[in-house]
Amino acid sequence: MAILRYPLILFCCIALTAPALAQVPDAAVKRYHDAIQYRLKRNDSMAYVALNDAIQKHPAYADAYSTLGSWYFTDRKYAAAVDVFVRASRSCRNGQSAFALPLARSLLYDYKPTQALQLVAGNSSSTNKEWDMLRRQATFMQKALANPLKDSVVNLGPRINTIYPELHPFISADTQKLYYTRMVRNVDMDCYMTIPDSCGGWFSGGNLGSPVNTPDHEAAQTVSADGHYLFYMRCDNRSENGWDQGGCDLYMAYTPDSVWSIGQPFGATINTPAYEGMPCLSPDNRDLYFVSDREGGYGGLDIWVSRFEDGLWQLPRNLGPAINTPANETAPFVHIDNKTLYFSSNGHPGMGGADLYYCRRVNDTDWSAPVNMGYPINSTGNEGSISVTMDGGKAYFSSDRDSLEGNYDIYETRLDEKVQPVPVAVLRGYTYDSLTKARLSHGAIVINDARTGEKLYRFVSNRGDGSYMITLPVGKNYTYVANRIGYQQVTGDILLADSTGGPQPVNFSISLLPQGYTAPIYDSLILTIHFPINSKTLSDSAKNIIQSAITPWLGEQGFVLMVNGYTDNTGTPMLNEELSAMRAKLVADEILGYGLSEFSVTSQGWGEAAPVASNDTEIGRDLNRRVEVVIRR
Repeated sequence: MAILRYPLILFCCIALTAPALAQVPDAAVKRYHDAIQYRLKRNDSMAYVALNDAIQKHPAYADAYSTLGSWYFTDRKYAAAVDVFVRASRSCRNGQSAFALPLARSLLYDYKPTQALQLVAGNSSSTNKEWDMLRRQATFMQKALANPLKDSVVNLGPRINTIYPELHPFISADTQKLYYTRMVRNVDMDCYMTIPDSCGGWFSGGNLGSPVNTPDHEAAQTVSADGHYLFYMRCDNRSENGWDQGGCDLYMAYTPDSVWSIGQPFGATINTPAYEGMPCLSPDNRDLYFVSDREGGYGGLDIWVSRFEDGLWQLPRNLGPAINTPANETAPFVHIDNKTLYFSSNGHPGMGGADLYYCRRVNDTDWSAPVNMGYPINSTGNEGSISVTMDGGKAYFSSDRDSLEGNYDIYETRLDEKVQPVPVAVLRGYTYDSLTKARLSHGAIVINDARTGEKLYRFVSNRGDGSYMITLPVGKNYTYVANRIGYQQVTGDILLADSTGGPQPVNFSISLLPQGYTAPIYDSLILTIHFPINSKTLSDSAKNIIQSAITPWLGEQGFVLMVNGYTDNTGTPMLNEELSAMRAKLVADEILGYGLSEFSVTSQGWGEAAPVASNDTEIGRDLNRRVEVVIRR
């Protein structure tokens, strides 16, 4: 915080100055001490004047140059700091070597990486690690400034940002809620939320209130993709014995509608006496990412992940040295694509302060090497955290770039394609009873790769309203199996091989037929097969789905299977009706191959009638090209 910087800097200056005072005229020393007093009283302008007077009275006053330059640098007056250190290099004994490092650092923060690199080259033999970090930062900045991204950065303005720090923005999956943290009066951190206005902006944010916020610090909130779970950190809650909880721990609250429950702390598997904070849940509700300085890390704050298996959160795993450095990695954000991880770090090469980075998922546990998000998203200030919208086109992040006091604000930016997440389809829906249409919680759904049969995802519908959300990479096809205690298993396919573009929400609900229930007048959907564009054949995965759905009915009596074919709205109505009838007959013939009577299976083509999704999107058209098998008793 800004209020703490003065005593620390003054202590360093006084300690460095003492040995040299005897060589400096008394008048210069007096003005130096005057500057110290002005700085302690936060009268910066007079402090600058006093130090310049001291230098004028003794042009080789190294400590005065050092103090003045460091104050300018701390106050983010980088051009002034450069001027001071250049004069010091020329005027002081051994000035070129003594002031080379602070001069190079000031040049870097003044967006002059080429000049900084010249100084770095002149000190290439130095073993100081700061020179190596400066070289890496200046090299990166030189390339970033020469190749700026197309991002446009805009401060969200006074409705959101205040004289106090605003941090940790998080945009909900439907983009209708923006959560953030505010340090009220620079004392108490609370969670806030705002909604969009009708003009493309945001209304003034409101405190989330009790029971989420308390007299303690609540911060770094994120919300699960389905909107039902709130994750946040609470600080200043160490137990009396110092072992049960840490200074900051992870909490979770639940809502079935709009009111959050009382937050509950995670157990000892997650929370320790160390720092745990900045949680983020993966969109499949399986992995919890967070920040900790617990033992087993690589230095300062590291990013860790815990997986939810067998009803329990497992021991956290460090993301490893590709992500974590001896410095600090914070604010993990896993996009709804579940393939892109964004975070903040001051340990990787960047623009100078803490920068924002992204990496891509390599496999179930590993991530690619981080990539800096570039200029102008990153600045020579500190970028603290980022949240990206579902479609990947826009992001919200916190930064102190425009503040001389280190005060963070929230910014909005449109993302360049290079740093956008992976295109995915977002399937949202709920499990429900085929007969009563009542929603069913705890429905188990498994998603498989249609080509290999590999099990890719397993998730359970929400405990409250039976809802769920899953993201699937486009460009491939899938099958699903859904079941619940007391209900029959349902199988089907999901065709996304021909889909392109950013994430699009798709309504995808699953009906379940009660186990052993006979409904003589109700029709129940037991099978859905989707077809690629203009396809007139059954794939092997489609045949496997048919086998799984039909086998339980072999040997049963008194039912009729109605096979109905549908298309999207591409082409003429007459051709679509013919194509849908042909596909329905393909499925009917496959079913008859299992020995069912031809009198128990009927087929019909309905063309583009009864779409289940919008024909305006490619994913919607994929879902409409289908054959449904309905059983009637």
